[in-house]
Amino acid sequence: MSAFSDPFREARASTGVLQCPFHGETITMILRHEDVRKAAKDWQTFSSDVPFRVPIPSEEDVRSMRQLPIETNPPEHAEYRELVEPFFQRAKDPAMMAQVETLIDSLITRTLESESIEIVNDFALPVQSRALTYLLNVPESEAEIWIGWGIHVFKVTGGEFKKGTVLEDYLHQKFDAAEANPGTDFFSALVKAEFHGRRLTREECMGFANLAFAGGRDTIIHTISCALGYLAEHPEALEFLRADPKRITLASEEFFRVFMPLTHIGRVCPADTDVKGITVKANERISLAWASANFDEQAFPHPHEVRLDRKPNPHLSFGFGTHLCLGAPHARLILRTLLKLCCERVKSIHIVKAEERVEHEAQFDRTLGYDSLVLMMEPL
Repeated sequence: MSAFSDPFREARASTGVLQCPFHGETITMILRHEDVRKAAKDWQTFSSDVPFRVPIPSEEDVRSMRQLPIETNPPEHAEYRELVEPFFQRAKDPAMMAQVETLIDSLITRTLESESIEIVNDFALPVQSRALTYLLNVPESEAEIWIGWGIHVFKVTGGEFKKGTVLEDYLHQKFDAAEANPGTDFFSALVKAEFHGRRLTREECMGFANLAFAGGRDTIIHTISCALGYLAEHPEALEFLRADPKRITLASEEFFRVFMPLTHIGRVCPADTDVKGITVKANERISLAWASANFDEQAFPHPHEVRLDRKPNPHLSFGFGTHLCLGAPHARLILRTLLKLCCERVKSIHIVKAEERVEHEAQFDRTLGYDSLVLMMEPL
């Protein structure tokens, strides 16, 4: 099992675009690395100021507020982003780095002491949830609530999208508490923040928090699961990293490139726009296909090979341009720490059972990780 696939190879090599129906609308997917990067920077032509329509499929049915700052354009985007950036930069703080290492170390200990462990729900989900408490500066006990939501905050694991009332009700409670008794946490910072000389509205606060919980959840869970699955399938990879821990940084970036959880993200054309010979009408969407760009032969020699020492590696797994992912330092910290501790403590990893997750769309099927992955780890 590879846990990744590239269904866009033929279209990328021919026209560089693919038109695909998504839930009632046909969206033109931009596939090539250079074209995706150019479009990501051209916010005047390809706008993000489109509430609910940046994710594909759209999320009108699963949330009631615009996500911030991702669903805005410059200059508003930078001004919004500045309000929360200090929390996302906490991933570079030595104290938080130590917390994440202690967390992952404890879960590896539990895994080594067990006959086997289901990685997606019993390892990756707790890592993601507990590490997020450190990032948002809230009590770690809050993670137990978040773990109870499952892998996806907007849908039942493996099932259909549902209205995000559980998340929204939780966030309203947190903002109510922060207004009554503000502290130094993420929720308190938002209720105290000022934007253009005024306090943020509740809807704006909710927009920030909604993205913080939804944007970095199944993405990090996916990357952890796929990286461990790869090390299990390729024991020589773990030995390669163990021989020189300096290789971990490059290996992490290669895992981010190959195991891209987000196929694409949407933009809306304010005016009729020619996209590689296809006319996209005003107010219609296009897709920035990150997952295709990450396998573009023009940017990555032998892109279907996992090269743990790949350099340079201009992958687009954290986006590009204005909307470069706020959570990138957090994701990098988690994956690098995981690989470091595996090198130090784990002799070998074996797959007991694996169920791949496949994205089924009208024009393509894309393998993107695991619904379930049961592993056994042998200690050094």
